Amino acid sequence: MDQRIINLFDEYTHVPLKRDVFLQRLAKLTGSMTAALAVLSTLELNYAHAQTVASQDDRILTERVTYPGSDTTMKGYLARPKANGKYGSVVVIHENRGLNPHIEDVTRRLALAGFLAMAPDALSAAGGTPTDETQMRELFGKLDAEKTKQNFLKGLDYLKSRPDSNGKLGCVGFCWGGAMANQLAVNYPDLKAAVPFYGRQPEAADVPKIKAAMLLHYGGMDERINAGIPAYEEALKKANVPYKLYVYEGAQHAFHNDTAGPRYNEAAAKLAWDRTIALFKEKLA
Repeated sequence: MDQRIINLFDEYTHVPLKRDVFLQRLAKLTGSMTAALAVLSTLELNYAHAQTVASQDDRILTERVTYPGSDTTMKGYLARPKANGKYGSVVVIHENRGLNPHIEDVTRRLALAGFLAMAPDALSAAGGTPTDETQMRELFGKLDAEKTKQNFLKGLDYLKSRPDSNGKLGCVGFCWGGAMANQLAVNYPDLKAAVPFYGRQPEAADVPKIKAAMLLHYGGMDERINAGIPAYEEALKKANVPYKLYVYEGAQHAFHNDTAGPRYNEAAAKLAWDRTIALFKEKLA
């Protein structure tokens, strides 16, 4: 697909552009509004591809949970291995598309790998992630940044307090959630490992606060996010923060999301996920 189209869609989902403005610009690239709508259908998330681990997989247990947030009750989706025990615990942080079937599947993947995992819903105060795309975008635009960060920090506290947690905590986040994973690393000294996928980097001045081992995944074609890599890496080195940074050549923003159509990169996604699981097994066992 024309890289200009993918870049425009990235602008639409992150700036964001109003839908009518986006479609007009897309029509200019594709030649007509009909062609634009056809292309858009391939770019938007397709949850038909979301389930790689069945929700009823008999090797794991899943449940809907709640925990106290900042002036709200937070909702979350939790998964863990079926056998009783105490497990390394991971908060899973969704993209700016909310707690959807893809993120629930990622949570189950972690359970299958031997972890207690929970994906909080950033839109809990609004009743949870809606299915309507326009409403979802509006709700994300109204989130209070500080309260939202506190809600995810409290999610770490909740996991740590559970009897099926071994008390060792990690987090993994994607896009909007990648930026939040960086913020959890800055603001939660007990965090053992943080894995931001193509997430906005924290301020360099905050990097010395990080105590977790960092594993940073970026798509080679993701110019918007990658612009922040040099300053972040320099700050990590100066602060002696343990980290590994990978740029997957030819991969787009959202390359790990197998519901993201042409932006999904199977080879890069598998490699990045294998590296993520290896870090969690090392730090959270």
